[in-house]
Amino acid sequence: MRKVVLNLAVSLDGFIEGPNGEYDWCRADQDYGMEAFFARTDTIFIGRKSFELIRADTGMFPVKNIYVFSDTLVPEPGENFSVISSANFESAVAAIMESEGGDIWLFGGAELVTIFVNKRLVSELLLSIHPLLLGEGKPLFKDIKDRVALTLIDQKTYDTGLLQVRYELNPWFDPEKLPFLG
Repeated sequence: MRKVVLNLAVSLDGFIEGPNGEYDWCRADQDYGMEAFFARTDTIFIGRKSFELIRADTGMFPVKNIYVFSDTLVPEPGENFSVISSANFESAVAAIMESEGGDIWLFGGAELVTIFVNKRLVSELLLSIHPLLLGEGKPLFKDIKDRVALTLIDQKTYDTGLLQVRYELNPWFDPEKLPFLG
């Protein structure tokens, strides 16, 4: 089965957007591992609102497949993406995850991330933690129903102060296996 990797920039205080939807605070002064990430990724899952922000420039993502989750979006002639509606969410996602291919980038937005985490469809988190506090904005995680246990599988510190962490999501949270709770 293919892995769904949530790869996002996040402020140190946990926001993925500023209070006005801005993301101009994201560092783009170097690669930050994106070339290696794209080498193993061929598909993007993205929500409609996030897609609308990048719609004019989908070519900036070197992937074969873009799936937009929406009940209202209609592709314009010549646009190269597929729409997954709430009516066929389960079957479409299962078919894509079970198909041949590389990793799947869960790009966002926050509502789609919540759905994927709550349904335990995310395999890994790859978070680029930027060295700043936004104070307010859109939080990375909101309305998560249950605890999600994570295992750190990699970390990298950049000279800019950006910290990139990679976690694997454990399929089930079992508080009995955590020594500090027993």
